[in-house]
Amino acid sequence: ERGHVAYVRAVLAETDIDVDHVNRLGWTALLEAVVLGDGDRAHQDVVAALLAAGADPALPDGDGVTARAHAERR
Repeated sequence: ERGHVAYVRAVLAETDIDVDHVNRLGWTALLEAVVLGDGDRAHQDVVAALLAAGADPALPDGDGVTARAHAERR
């Protein structure tokens, strides 16, 4: 959510993290990046890195809204 591109890339490259892990709020990292990001270049790069790592933009949040739908609304 804070646009730390280098950190996100490192975690994706150096760990076996589940890129589609759902936190206790019902959000994936991609959902957080889309919803909480401000849309600047760093957040766009984070979203791109997550998608390149296989994040599923069709996974919904707790209200049934997908990251793709959130992005389209912005």
